[in-house]
Amino acid sequence: MASELYVVGGEQRAPRGVAAGVADWYRFKRAIVLRVDTDSGSSRLVAEHVSPPEARPAEDPAILFKSSSLSGDRLYACTQTEVLIYSLPDLELIHYISLPFFNDLHHVIATPSGTLLIVISGLDMVVELRLDGTVVNEWSAIETSPWERFSREVDYRPVATTKPHAAHPNQVFLIGQEPWATRFEKRDAISLIDPSRRIDIAIERPHDGVVYGTDVYFTTVDGHIVIADTQTLQVRDVVDLASMHPRADLLGWTRGLYVDGNRAWVGFSRIRPTKIRENVGWVLRGFRKDIGTHIGCYDLEARKNIKQILLEEAGLGAVFSILPAGDRSIA
Repeated sequence: MASELYVVGGEQRAPRGVAAGVADWYRFKRAIVLRVDTDSGSSRLVAEHVSPPEARPAEDPAILFKSSSLSGDRLYACTQTEVLIYSLPDLELIHYISLPFFNDLHHVIATPSGTLLIVISGLDMVVELRLDGTVVNEWSAIETSPWERFSREVDYRPVATTKPHAAHPNQVFLIGQEPWATRFEKRDAISLIDPSRRIDIAIERPHDGVVYGTDVYFTTVDGHIVIADTQTLQVRDVVDLASMHPRADLLGWTRGLYVDGNRAWVGFSRIRPTKIRENVGWVLRGFRKDIGTHIGCYDLEARKNIKQILLEEAGLGAVFSILPAGDRSIA
């Protein structure tokens, strides 16, 4: 199990009490990457980014890293409107892309051919890009083209939100060479090549989709890990993380997953206010205290919580990705 992790997310703009009136959006002022020592629980800032004015809304922009990925000696990260590629181990920014149709990006990965797969939640779509910004493929996360609702002539980067979303894709992953995406609103994952190939994630809205071995692991925002077989596309196990804690404390918005053997690190973010009550209806069903933004390590076979590391004092208000640092990390 990795002794050091990158934890990717954002720094809160204002105390929660001040933000209590915020309806649909974040209050985050800085995108950050922490390096966490899982033995000691200590963490330190190793990368930060603030989106420039031309790539964000003019008022109250949400500036944070969304779901990121590793490939070789590169860290692929995204903000709401930008893709950033960092070299490792120095975490130097070496490539930057921001295009007019980037709105509410949620995930970026590199393909074996060197292109990028990018989830654009704000337009309910996934795109494949070359590093020069050339579009190779576009896939809608719903039955209709995103360009029936949106316009190719509009710059969506200054637009604070395009909600409501019909599907709200969150993460993209590859089963072999086949690109898939999780869909928050549809509670499933679908093949982008053949949407009839679908994995049903019925218990709650999913976020992460992580392929490990012959399985794909999903987080649901209410604190479950759903494990499906990549061949049969059937769910073979559901892990209730809350059941591994002695009290009925609220773990938080579950998002961020790193699987290593029988163990998994999972991210939990403090619940933010929202008008869309159904998205957090599970919060009201039997839970009590929100323990705050943190990551937790779980033995999935023994059904046991091994460790929790709090992150708010280190400046992290929301977790989006957990990635192994290993030999790639800064010494």
